[in-house]
Amino acid sequence: MAADLRVTAVTCVKNEGPFLLEWIAFHQIIGVTGFLFYTNDCDDGTDTLLDALADLGHVVHLPNPAQGRSYQMEALKDAKEQPVVRAAEWVWVADVDEFPNIHVGDHSFAALIEACDNPQAISLNFQFFANDDIERFEDRPVIAQFTRSHNPDLWCGEAAIEVKTLVRNDFPLQYYGAHRPFFKPKVKKKQRPVWTDGAGRPVPHRFLVAANLRRIRRFPAAGARTFATLNHYALRSLDSYLVKNDRGDVNRENRAFDDTYWRERNDPAWEDTSIHRYLPAVNKQMDALKARGNIGALHDACVAAHRARRDALLERKEYSEMQAQLRAASKLPPQEEAMLRDLGLLEEDA
Repeated sequence: MAADLRVTAVTCVKNEGPFLLEWIAFHQIIGVTGFLFYTNDCDDGTDTLLDALADLGHVVHLPNPAQGRSYQMEALKDAKEQPVVRAAEWVWVADVDEFPNIHVGDHSFAALIEACDNPQAISLNFQFFANDDIERFEDRPVIAQFTRSHNPDLWCGEAAIEVKTLVRNDFPLQYYGAHRPFFKPKVKKKQRPVWTDGAGRPVPHRFLVAANLRRIRRFPAAGARTFATLNHYALRSLDSYLVKNDRGDVNRENRAFDDTYWRERNDPAWEDTSIHRYLPAVNKQMDALKARGNIGALHDACVAAHRARRDALLERKEYSEMQAQLRAASKLPPQEEAMLRDLGLLEEDA
C-alpha cells in the first residue's frame, strides 16, 4: 500500500469534547488523512474545539444538515458530496467511541487493506468494552482505561455482531449507512463489490446483498477478526455514561438509554489489552495536537464542562437514582440471565 493512501473518517458528534483528541490522534496513527465532523446542539465546547482544529487544517467541521431527527443518516447523505470525502481513496464511517484494532503489519489501515487483498469494502465486527466498575471520568485515553469485554465471538447470546465498514472509492455506492454501505440496486451479479470481513474472507452473501433485514448490519464474528476488530467503548466511565444519557445520541434526539443498553455492553468476561500497542504513539500525537494554537486549552475547557455537567446531573434525583441503579446492575447480559433462570441455574431474586 502506498504511504500516501488517502483515508477520510466521517463522524457525527454531540458533546464529545473530552474524547475528540484521542480519537483523532489514534486515527491519524492508523492512516486517516482527512476528517469530516458534523455537530449539532453542543454546549460543552465540542464545536469550538473542532473549529480550532479546522482552522489548523486537521479536520473539516460542519453543522449537521439534518432537518428532521435522523441526524446521522442526513449527515452521511451530505458527506457523500463533500470534497474531503470525494477526494478520498477510502472512507471510514464511525463514532468517536470506536477504535479499529488492527493486528497485522504495522497495525494501520494500509496494512489491513493489504492483508485483505485490497477489496472494495472491509467490515469489522464490534467488540464491546465494559465499564468494569470504573466510576470516575479521567482525562486520559479511553483505550488505556477499559480492558474487559464480552467473549468477542458471542454477544448477549448472539453470534452475529454489528460491524462498521471501510469503503473504497470505487464501491458502486447508492448511499453510506452508519454500519455499512449499500450498493446500487441495479448492479449486476458479476459486478457486485468485493467485500471482506476483518479476516479477509468474503462477507456472508445475505449480508452483502442486504437480503436479511435482521442481519443487514451484522454477521457472525467467529473467525472474522484475524486481521482486525473494532473496539467499541460505548459505556466508558459511569460519570461519562450519565452525561451520555443526558445528551441522547446523534441518531435520535433526546433518546435516553435504559439499563438494558448498559447491561448488554457491561459484560467483563474477557480481557483484551492488545490495543495498548498504540498507546505510546497516541499519547505523543495527542501532546502534539494540544501544543498547537489553543487546542490544549480548548480540550481542558471541554473536560471541565464534562465534569460540571456530571455534577449538575447528580444534583437531580433521577440521575442519582440512575447512578445507584447502574452501580448495582448485574454484569450478566439480560439474555444470558434469562437463559440461566430458565435452566434453573439462577435464583429468581439474583
